[in-house]
Amino acid sequence: MIEFDGARAQILTLAHLTPIEVCPAGESLGRVLAAPVISAENLPPFDNSAMDGFALFSGGVALDGGREFAVRGALMAGDGQSEALRDGTHAFEIMTGARLPDGADAVVPVEQVAVLERDAAGHATRIRLEATIETGRHLRRAGEDVAQGIEVMAAGSVIGPAHLAMLAALGVGQVSVRRRPRVALVCTGRELVDTADATLDGSQIRNSNGPLLAARLREAGAELVLQATVSDEPEAFAAALAQARACGAEVFISTGAVSMGRHDFVPDTLRQAGAQLHFHKVRMRPGKPLLLASLPDGIVCFGLPGNPASSAVGLRFFVEPLLRAMLGMATERPLRVVLEACATPASGWRYLYKGALVLDASGHMRARMLAGQESFRIRPLLQANAWLELAADRAPVQAGDLIDVWPPGHLAGMKIEVQT
Repeated sequence: MIEFDGARAQILTLAHLTPIEVCPAGESLGRVLAAPVISAENLPPFDNSAMDGFALFSGGVALDGGREFAVRGALMAGDGQSEALRDGTHAFEIMTGARLPDGADAVVPVEQVAVLERDAAGHATRIRLEATIETGRHLRRAGEDVAQGIEVMAAGSVIGPAHLAMLAALGVGQVSVRRRPRVALVCTGRELVDTADATLDGSQIRNSNGPLLAARLREAGAELVLQATVSDEPEAFAAALAQARACGAEVFISTGAVSMGRHDFVPDTLRQAGAQLHFHKVRMRPGKPLLLASLPDGIVCFGLPGNPASSAVGLRFFVEPLLRAMLGMATERPLRVVLEACATPASGWRYLYKGALVLDASGHMRARMLAGQESFRIRPLLQANAWLELAADRAPVQAGDLIDVWPPGHLAGMKIEVQT
């Protein structure tokens, strides 16, 4: 039986980067950058006003209240270059976002001026400052947000809504991303029923692992090229494996038939297909019977236990690190959070508990172990917003101890329950 950390390290030795492909920026949400994004221009692209007001030339010194200025004209957002300001006697009325005249180095908000004269159209032609205005106030310099030539997004970044905004602002029309890892998912079990409206006989159950794992895989950045349910015959499993190969799968995941029972055929069937078994059984709970193998053509195979919590743990802590490495992402790190109540795991084992991160009324965050940790239970997965990891060398773990806490998926944000 292999140790938890050793098993996870061995998985990463089988990872290979997926190829790079070019993706339109507008379609890149959720993709992983394969190359950094370097800004080809400044953001903002030109000096502009941060306020509705009047653009002034201060000459680098504060302008005292009471000073008067002749107003040359008005500048709106989208107007082109105007004549320059080179002395401290003239101003331009200016709207937020409008390009500053050359020489302007301060903007006075409209609320801080008195209009002394207007033209026939009602536009200000002469103003007086009603407050002291510091040089450099209320303006945005070219490149103040992003300077031309700097890296704004690193390789391995997951593109989110804010990334899309930045790409649009910089005029980036396409990005280099990692192709999604191609994954096949096969659930085994003659008792499994996939059809929602089917009437079950006395020995059947509905297949819950398939929808759970398929959704998690997509959320983790994979492309699901095959999803199938097969009966408990080695021939049916071998046929599904051949179909996965034909679909171009790089990762093959099965559920069930990996323990030590008479009908647990997955290890032998993989060997007959030429697979090398790297480990079978991990010193952890739930999910101990987990299997890792690789085929001669490089396909990485995972045999996950059939119980829902066990298969969820296997996917989260073994499959997802492989996908992360294939996408060129940095190794994931857990949060360190205070445990709410004492726990007494058996010494020598790694435990992955369904848990909840809770923020109490005083603003302190705690990790709470949920009831219903048995591996057959699905309902606690609805309540969980985190996985709590208790290491093998820490039994018992006291309330107030720091433990490792992981989000539900490696690309999923950590959600926190707020107590009032």
